[in-house]
Amino acid sequence: MDQAKQRVIARTRVRERIRRKVSGTTERPRLAVFKSLKHIYAQVIDDATGKTIVSASSGEKESSSKGANAAAAKAVGALIAKKAKDKGITRVVFDRGGYLYHGNIKALADAARENGLEF
Repeated sequence: MDQAKQRVIARTRVRERIRRKVSGTTERPRLAVFKSLKHIYAQVIDDATGKTIVSASSGEKESSSKGANAAAAKAVGALIAKKAKDKGITRVVFDRGGYLYHGNIKALADAARENGLEF
């Protein structure tokens, strides 16, 4: 098995372990992050009902920055915070999705925090 597949399998195991501990409620939904080679995505999810409340990505027209770099992560963090505040959500549980809290993931979280979301 090549290294790329091993890395994906390892991240999946870490993600499952995190999801056993992190769950979103109606009062405090989960902010889930996914990153690909081209884009970075964020969703605010209510796990009690199994519904996505708001979502944002670097591929959207409203996003000020494109790609999967730190600038795009900051733009997505600000956009998800704005959309969540419009829906009346101010507190979330952060789900880093198995990624290290570093680089683009940290940039997205910091931008969301600066724009009014509480973790």
